[in-house]
Amino acid sequence: MNYMETLGSRAKAASHAAGAAGTAQKNAALAAVAQALRDNTAQIIEANGRDMDNAVQNGMSKAMQDRLRLDASRIEAIANAVGKVIALDDPVGEEVRGWLRPNGLRIRQVRVPMGVIGIIFESRPNVTVDAAVLCLKAGNAVILRGGKEAIHSNTCLVNVMRGALGSAGLPADLVQLVEKTDRETAADMMRLNGYLDVLIPRGGAGLIQAVVRQATVPVIETGAGNCHVYVDATADVDMAVSIADNAKTQRPSVCNAIETLLVHKDIAPVFLPAVRKAFDAHEVVIHGCAVTQEILGGSVIPVTEEDYAREYGDYEIAVRVVDSVEEACRHILTYSTHHSESIVTRDMANAEYFLNHLDSAAVYVNASTRFTDGEEFGFGAEIGISTQKLHARGPMGLLALTTTQYRITGTGQIR
Repeated sequence: MNYMETLGSRAKAASHAAGAAGTAQKNAALAAVAQALRDNTAQIIEANGRDMDNAVQNGMSKAMQDRLRLDASRIEAIANAVGKVIALDDPVGEEVRGWLRPNGLRIRQVRVPMGVIGIIFESRPNVTVDAAVLCLKAGNAVILRGGKEAIHSNTCLVNVMRGALGSAGLPADLVQLVEKTDRETAADMMRLNGYLDVLIPRGGAGLIQAVVRQATVPVIETGAGNCHVYVDATADVDMAVSIADNAKTQRPSVCNAIETLLVHKDIAPVFLPAVRKAFDAHEVVIHGCAVTQEILGGSVIPVTEEDYAREYGDYEIAVRVVDSVEEACRHILTYSTHHSESIVTRDMANAEYFLNHLDSAAVYVNASTRFTDGEEFGFGAEIGISTQKLHARGPMGLLALTTTQYRITGTGQIR
């Protein structure tokens, strides 16, 4: 039995306890996790400091360093997020539907845990806690594999959570961390059939596609975010600037930040200078089409086809001027990762066209794409944002971490 199989075996055994635990016991364990995070804040910050020192030495971008950094306020926010999960309704045992057959069989479809969930993610230590508590609330065990950039932070966080679980009478092995960060161990995790019921990658497009291509266990594809805002001819300019600026600069490293801004030709001469002023406050680099260059001048880098397909994850953006909402939709269908798109418009016919012709998980009218988030949708913490169409789509909360079981009660019927 190799390293990953050992973790899988432990998780499988522990998952039975989680599946059988009642809501009160699970919530008590989550409350213990939240308190343990607060009690161990100094220890967590010290471990995170080692990761931050390595990040600086290795030349990690400032945007990615921001994703990695933990301080007292962020740890408190993570603990508060655990409290929000406690407050959520427990989906396990919920009867989705039920009916009586003519032969007297009573059939019920009931929500049950998945079992063992694997999460592969990059340098965001908050995901370590979010994923663990959501999996626990839904009655699952979880195996976490974070990036090597956050190994000290993740090891500390998982040890804190494991101790809290034990104090609440649940197996510590409900939460396990893959402490080996080599590629071979990652490949073993992707082939952990018989132990993992589903594998969820969270991170950039490269990570997600590597998991999708290599895994033999079921995968929920998440997160790659080449998102767009389209500013229509009738848009309110101030609203459009506010939405575009928020969607790009509020937190550019996350998957629901936009990477391309599409602008109708009739509003471009007014809108583009206004949005550049907002972007300049954050030193956003603009890669623009010929019309964008003509309007904004030499500071714009000529855009390429590759730029339209890029997930920058930083203070950079591609800008294209288009002739119509139809052209905007064609562009999005060509380059989108099916995550989140937004139209800013006063023309509701164009809004309906935009909604009906795009196949992304979240499509907005007159709002920022930054709202594609489990907490913002009212789900509590999220496990990820699914960009596929089977099992789960969009922000995934507790329901996405359950499956259903048919429970049939008879009175001696035979067929």
